[in-house]
Amino acid sequence: MSDRQIQARHGDAVGTGSAVLTIGGLIAAFGAASCCGLPFLLAMVGLGSGWLGGIGILAAPDRPILLLIASLGLGAGALMFAWQQRPPACAGDNFCARPQVRWAMAVGFVLGFGLLYLGYRFG
Repeated sequence: MSDRQIQARHGDAVGTGSAVLTIGGLIAAFGAASCCGLPFLLAMVGLGSGWLGGIGILAAPDRPILLLIASLGLGAGALMFAWQQRPPACAGDNFCARPQVRWAMAVGFVLGFGLLYLGYRFG
């Protein structure tokens, strides 16, 4: 196996770890925000939020745990992603994430931290 293939596999593993942490944090933040903050936000923009009732009832007792999981997942995912994208890692023949992946991860972080704020502020 060539050095380039080994670097690509290592880069894929790092990128996968930050994506898994981000998705986990996003799901936990959605659960934490589903009881109070997300229905309020959807009502402000004129969208119905009746479908969140069941999720909110299930998630409300575990809201502090969901907030902690979301904070840890999103924070660790952001740190891993930032560490992976530092300039020396992308120079030369080393692995560097595609622009679409970076954009999707940035959107995931913004949505996750926004839901985390809603879950904390309105909970």
